[in-house]
Amino acid sequence: MASNTVTMQHLPSGAGICTTIPDILYLPELVFGGLVWILVASTYVSPPNPLGWVMFVSVFCFVVTFIWMVVFACGGHNNKGSWATADFLYHFIAAFFYLSASVSLATITLAMKDLVDKYYKLDIAAVVFSFVTTLLYFLHTILSAMRWKSF
Repeated sequence: MASNTVTMQHLPSGAGICTTIPDILYLPELVFGGLVWILVASTYVSPPNPLGWVMFVSVFCFVVTFIWMVVFACGGHNNKGSWATADFLYHFIAAFFYLSASVSLATITLAMKDLVDKYYKLDIAAVVFSFVTTLLYFLHTILSAMRWKSF
């Protein structure tokens, strides 16, 4: 006879966040997000509005991802399904924000190519790292959705 029991996957805590998927993606998200933050901050900020959005997204996602990682590492989530939902929603919003910031940064970089050649290589590096960070957040979103559906 088939069993009707559902096995609940537990959210990791402690060092488990460094060994489980999707939580292993926290560290690369922090590294590449920090690189975007540093590279954009060290370039010529013109025009300020789109680059201000890029800085907001990179700093906001860096801080919230770090806090999120600390909460999971300390076990503050108590293995409840609502935390899996919140994890999915946060990473979905972060992926969407980073995609919009990456497109804005790429557009500005292409437009500023001839005007400020001194910072062009830094801007190109920032665009590459921004799209890599977008990809990491997108992968984390998909994997978090799969974990959320298993609850």
